[in-house]
Amino acid sequence: MSTVEERLEKIESMLVSLVGQQTIREWYSVEQFAEIVGKSEFTVREWARLGRIHAKKQKSGRGAYACWTISHDELMRHQREGLLPSPERHAE
Repeated sequence: MSTVEERLEKIESMLVSLVGQQTIREWYSVEQFAEIVGKSEFTVREWARLGRIHAKKQKSGRGAYACWTISHDELMRHQREGLLPSPERHAE
């Protein structure tokens, strides 16, 4: 049986994790968005690249390459409505 201190430490660490997940941000990284929606980072990057979610490239401060970012509004839209239609389907 675990001690009271061990149980309290476990509860505190779980609370920190929950608060981190519930923090509303103006913009989410691919990693953050993927974790929230339960998909892989690769899948979210592909959705952004293919226009299935509204995302934009922003300088990350980590070199010459920009990273995809997704707005909080887009996260809410995705959770309500799902993916945007594939651009190839609109061409038909």
